[in-house]
Amino acid sequence: MTVGIVYDERYLAHDAPGHPERAARLSAVREALSAAGLWNRLTPIPVRPAEEADLARVHSPEHIERVRRTAEAGRTVWFDADTYACPASAEAAYLAAGGVCAAVDAVIDGAVSSAFCAVRPPGHHALRDRTMGFCLLNNVAVAARYAQAVHGIGRVLITDWDVHHGNGTQAIFYSDGDVMYVSTHQWPFYPGTGAADETGEGAGLGLTLNYPLSDGDGDEQFLAALDDGLSQAEDFGPEFVFISAGFDAHRDDPLAGLAFTRDAYAEATRRIRRLADRTARGRIVSLLEGGYDLDALGRSVAAHVAALVEPLPSE
Repeated sequence: MTVGIVYDERYLAHDAPGHPERAARLSAVREALSAAGLWNRLTPIPVRPAEEADLARVHSPEHIERVRRTAEAGRTVWFDADTYACPASAEAAYLAAGGVCAAVDAVIDGAVSSAFCAVRPPGHHALRDRTMGFCLLNNVAVAARYAQAVHGIGRVLITDWDVHHGNGTQAIFYSDGDVMYVSTHQWPFYPGTGAADETGEGAGLGLTLNYPLSDGDGDEQFLAALDDGLSQAEDFGPEFVFISAGFDAHRDDPLAGLAFTRDAYAEATRRIRRLADRTARGRIVSLLEGGYDLDALGRSVAAHVAALVEPLPSE
């Protein structure tokens, strides 16, 4: 398997002292991939900033302008108690969203079979017109719409295993008949969305699948929920698969209470790959969301990427 990597040193410039969503997260990811012998096996994908048109398919003009103008503030701007932008954050956010779009290009053009995007700031809490939960731009939503608008992809699956429900992604696609959203997450927990009865509306009815997990739930509960979601996704028949890959459901993460292990992330990756092989020509783009214990984050990403790189075991 030829697996691409999206990474850029400019992602590290988005930083605020003492904040859990910090530059050291990406350094830990790169070090773990290198230590596992994976970094040099990955194909670099050049990063570019997202175009305004790419962002406008997802976000309001006012929201895009608010993010852009933080570069001119000359100080760190706090949108809420959790979400900041320093003067370098707007560039990092544009490069994160654009980097995932570049990964879509590389996968569809056949330069790589799949890709992992080590990007930040994360994105799945960002709403159409609001930053939230460490997120400025909704990277996975921008890339999904890009795949549809630029490459003619029809049905898209977004799987999200971050410990926090991806309320922004859900809201953006809640009434969309061409995007299925499957989320496992701790419940009840921030941001307060993601109940099992939130299933979409209009053309999107039945295409939002939420699997709330309880404090202390681990690998068994996670993989059972994922299996149910993937079985329904197979009927949907996605042509492209995204993974909002947060690793803060790991048992060592300080911000939450689930108890996943790195082995579960590897197995979840293999199961998603099998689905993608059957319906989407194997096309997967995975992108980093949460994960705040540096050691657990690094080991979990390495397990995830190894499961993208290595041949699938026989079933």
